Amino acid sequence: MKPSDVRTKTVDELNDELVGLKKEQFNLRFQRATQQLDNTAQVRTVRRNIARVQTILREKSAEAK
Repeated sequence: MKPSDVRTKTVDELNDELVGLKKEQFNLRFQRATQQLDNTAQVRTVRRNIARVQTILREKSAEAK
């Protein structure tokens, strides 16, 4: 996920994306706990994508004020 792709989305789309990423993070944590996770780097990628979306959401809310 590139920051330029995230910036083109609306606030509602970003909120939906954030919910999906949080669900994915939960599933990955569950897989890691049960030792079923093959690609452990995926946890890091999802965590960074969550941070990226939250940052863009904060920027958009600051612009609206």
